[in-house]
Amino acid sequence: MFRPLITATAVACAFTASFASAAQPAAEYPTKPIRMVIPFPPGGGTDILARVVANKLTEVTKWTVVPENKAGAGGTIGISDAAKSAPTGYDMVMGQKDNLVLGPYLYKNLPWDPVRDLTPVAHVAYTPVVIATSVNSPYKTVADVLAAAKAQPGKITYGSPGNGTSIHIAGVLLEKAASVQLTHVPYKGSNPALMDALAGNVDLLVSSVPSAIAQIKAGKLRALAVTSAKRSTSLPDVPTLAETGIKGFDVSTWYGLFMPAGTPAAIVAKVNAEVNHLLAMPEIRDAILAQGAEPQAMSVANFDKMFKADYKASKQVVEDSGAKIQ
Repeated sequence: MFRPLITATAVACAFTASFASAAQPAAEYPTKPIRMVIPFPPGGGTDILARVVANKLTEVTKWTVVPENKAGAGGTIGISDAAKSAPTGYDMVMGQKDNLVLGPYLYKNLPWDPVRDLTPVAHVAYTPVVIATSVNSPYKTVADVLAAAKAQPGKITYGSPGNGTSIHIAGVLLEKAASVQLTHVPYKGSNPALMDALAGNVDLLVSSVPSAIAQIKAGKLRALAVTSAKRSTSLPDVPTLAETGIKGFDVSTWYGLFMPAGTPAAIVAKVNAEVNHLLAMPEIRDAILAQGAEPQAMSVANFDKMFKADYKASKQVVEDSGAKIQ
């Protein structure tokens, strides 16, 4: 009768010790530098956004957050590096819609699965897609474009930064929603597409707001619409596609922080709270808006829900687009 009592007591003590150990990391976290992987080269939109967050986290919380660029394969190399890290809370990655919910359907045999191997931590911002044309173009409105596209299917061309990007997908979804046929011209990056649109070599430019905003504000590009549900703060006079008559259209590229799956929930919640605190600060909001992005805080649960819904929906969208990465 005595041994079971000792066993029960030992189990109870072990459970208590285990619970205390699990709770301890979040209370003390962080006790060393946190690495923030940036899966693109220095100087791009993702890099700038990630460094704004990393630098302000370091300043406000007194944590040491160290940005590290690991570029290649459309951002999937940096994601892989973070996904394979130990789930201790000391490695995170600034992911985005392109490399997390579209990339897995475009690249064959990726060594990671976004839902299985990563956990969403904090949504940071989203970027509307803008549909624009040269100021010398005959198209003054979205209605003009759609009328021409219906009159001559396939005649209207649009340039994007490349096959399978969220911007290309926005063009595909526009064709579907408006029941028109456009001709997609993929480029190797935003700048070549922008240059050809300015020269009139493609009828339309489908682009992120940050990539096109300078030429729009300089009067060299005519912005016809943005694809998000709300107007862009950076382009307040440009209507949404929904306002032009394509009801319910809402496509944008989002950016957010992820950690390896298995990272303690208490640590994830702690980082989420600190990032959301930053996003409420005027100087951070201004810095993000200056990049043409829209700051947007979310709870861990809401970010996780959005991420998984986007990932599930993207399979069919990518198949419909015909996009392939060679």
